[in-house]
Amino acid sequence: MRGLTMEPTFSILEIECLERPVILRLPFRFGAVTVTHAPQAFVRARIGLGDGREAWGAAAELMVPKWFDKDPRLDEAQSFDQLRSSLWLAREAYLDDQLPRTAFGHFAAHYAEHLEAGARRGLPSLAAGFGPAEIDKALLDALARALGVPFGTMIRNNLVGIAPAALLPEFADFDFARFLASLTPRSVLTVRHTVGMLDRIAGHPGMLDDGLPESLEEAIHAYDLRRFKIKLCGREEEDLLRLFEIAELLDHTVPDYRVTLDGNEQYNDLDSLGALWSGLGRSAPLMRLRERTLFIEQPVSRGVALVRDVRTLSSMVPLIIDESDAALDAFPKACTLGYTGVSSKACKGLYKALINRARCQQWNRGKDGEIFFMSAEDLTTQAGLALQQDLALCGILGMTHVERNGHHYVDGFAGQGASVTEQDAFLAAHSDLYHRSREAVRVKLCGGCIDIASLDVAGFASAVFPDWASMSPMPIPDQHAVSELQGMQ
Repeated sequence: MRGLTMEPTFSILEIECLERPVILRLPFRFGAVTVTHAPQAFVRARIGLGDGREAWGAAAELMVPKWFDKDPRLDEAQSFDQLRSSLWLAREAYLDDQLPRTAFGHFAAHYAEHLEAGARRGLPSLAAGFGPAEIDKALLDALARALGVPFGTMIRNNLVGIAPAALLPEFADFDFARFLASLTPRSVLTVRHTVGMLDRIAGHPGMLDDGLPESLEEAIHAYDLRRFKIKLCGREEEDLLRLFEIAELLDHTVPDYRVTLDGNEQYNDLDSLGALWSGLGRSAPLMRLRERTLFIEQPVSRGVALVRDVRTLSSMVPLIIDESDAALDAFPKACTLGYTGVSSKACKGLYKALINRARCQQWNRGKDGEIFFMSAEDLTTQAGLALQQDLALCGILGMTHVERNGHHYVDGFAGQGASVTEQDAFLAAHSDLYHRSREAVRVKLCGGCIDIASLDVAGFASAVFPDWASMSPMPIPDQHAVSELQGMQ
């Protein structure tokens, strides 16, 4: 760790935006969209330290359509272009600023101006935050590689220079460095398997001939699952019928199961959601499922979620925000209305996740139990950089279980166009996380858990890089089309 100092500063020399297509082996439906394919964004960043050292870092994330912005007038291509536009805007801002800063300092210097620039181009805050989130991960990776230390060490020693008080006065008297030093990374996480709205519940549907599980029942047996996340469609009777079918299966196969419910903004109002919760008392299987529900995630639209008080419902079941977590001040606003939790997703920003974790620690001080909490959500992260960096973030946040089943919907590295050489490199470097199965390298689950000990390597959770030659330069969205998006908002 030659030349290691507290909060090192660096200049940003290059940022490259690339992408590669991902094809799903099974269609996944959430909200009003069915995903069968999507491009995966890759960011490469080169930094220069004051002592002359340079290093490359990288990050990746699937560009999921119609999640960052669910406006029904947007088509799939426009959804992808929103995220590309966010990345190009962030790249321009970060490269235009040649001042040496800490890793967090680069984020903080552009946070407000980037959201404003995104708004001028019709990007909602959640979509606008995608670009900085990816660049911040790549910059942190580059710095960690330059210093020769792992992600956990970077965070616990605050080598990234996190000092949020300038952005958030609530932290003026909070010792953030001490908070970071108290974090204890986890090396094993329990997987919470997502059940999409198109997913078959039992049997073998025979849609594919790849020998991999297709139904929830098959996935339970294949991966020894114990935790589940169930997507809701927003129509009470339809949801109750489907939840009954799932509850009956879980009663027979996983007696000690636990679930979370994800509204994905599909319920129009809290009264309808309350009716659903009451409806879970109709039968013994549904009552057991209700008793074993840990929380409900983002049940109503972000447009109204942070307007109405939710304390009546949250007194019966904890409620968390996900899509509503679009800016640094969203979680405190939600808590004043009765929400008690917020999701962590690397695509929403690693610094936001750490700040929200600190808030939970502050707000729980002196209380009986963990009232305010974070959950680990994101089924879309793909094998390689995206998966590993998000898991490392979950680990440092102290999560015990994580929504993690991109391995169920995508055929491992093969489904994202990775070469055999790339697959072999990741398998050799992270053999606790991956294994070779049916001619592809894919995520390895043991006893319903995922082992991430090997992510504790120099850099941000990866000992190797993907095959850059297999990717295409990310296209710059047509500014006329982006301007049309603005007019639709």
